[in-house]
Amino acid sequence: MVSMSAVASFGEELRRERETRGIRLDQIIQTTKISSRHLKALESDEFGMMPGGVFNKGIVRSYARVVGLDEEECVSRFMSAYKASGEMLEDDANWTAFAENIGRTRDPERKKTLTRLRWAGLVLMICALAASGLFTYNWLAPRQGWTPINLPHFAISLPR
Repeated sequence: MVSMSAVASFGEELRRERETRGIRLDQIIQTTKISSRHLKALESDEFGMMPGGVFNKGIVRSYARVVGLDEEECVSRFMSAYKASGEMLEDDANWTAFAENIGRTRDPERKKTLTRLRWAGLVLMICALAASGLFTYNWLAPRQGWTPINLPHFAISLPR
């Protein structure tokens, strides 16, 4: 995205980028299924007209994707502009803080769970290999005529 000048607002910059790339607003509406009212509110920095909560981030992310902009950068800049506008409702601020906290806490918990699952899978695989080895030895040894005296040197003599 072109760096935002001191004069240009967030919505104005989005509109300029869209127009520079030759994308009409109705193309974004058709692709994203987002209401024209919400997209026009976004481009004119009328954040109070947007649905609020995580929907705002979704609208910005979808808009950026269609226009070909960096989604995370646009969402970050939108949140800064939204907070600076003074139109951010307390519910939106609380919901945003809640969602950010969930995102931060979810990753470490997920990593711990995945690590535990990997170790459990490794232990189960080792047990399955050991069980199949013992089964194969007990099934194969009598058929091959192996006795404790003439066992191959790598095998262990087990009492019968």
